[in-house]
Amino acid sequence: MASVTSTYARAFTDVVIGDKLDPARSLAEVKQISALVRDNKTLREVWETPSIPAEQKRALLDAIVKRAGISRSVRNFIAVIMDKGRMKFLGDIVDQFAQDLNQALGFADAEITTARELNPKERTGLERDLAQVTGKKIKARYAEDRKILGGVIARVGSTVFDGSVKGQLERIRRQLVS
Repeated sequence: MASVTSTYARAFTDVVIGDKLDPARSLAEVKQISALVRDNKTLREVWETPSIPAEQKRALLDAIVKRAGISRSVRNFIAVIMDKGRMKFLGDIVDQFAQDLNQALGFADAEITTARELNPKERTGLERDLAQVTGKKIKARYAEDRKILGGVIARVGSTVFDGSVKGQLERIRRQLVS
């Protein structure tokens, strides 16, 4: 499955970058179609059923694209996935596309957890510091968790930066035990 998702995601990333399409719009549109397929069992079954002619599937896709104002490039991308019988992988392909696109554009997703809500100045400073450490532009998602007591935990890719009070206390506890 990994090769299927990465193959299609990489190909569409190349199209978006190579044709100078709007990356944010392309990503939003493929996410919109993916959510529609995920949330609509009937649509998913129609698009995944091999016995339904490809022309009928594409006609349904074209109607959705027209109504939602989806770009031609995203329509063609979905049509290729559909024609190749890979619709069951659409969600994973879209997730991989988002990662590939971020990498190609020099962005990194960051999941930032704090004990309290940060004001805009604090968020900007934190994102700037993470960008400096990672060498990438940061796209941050914030969450609050009072259990960390204070400080911040930032996950960028597979790297976790734990500056929380809870994390510091845990490190001190381990040092005392050893």
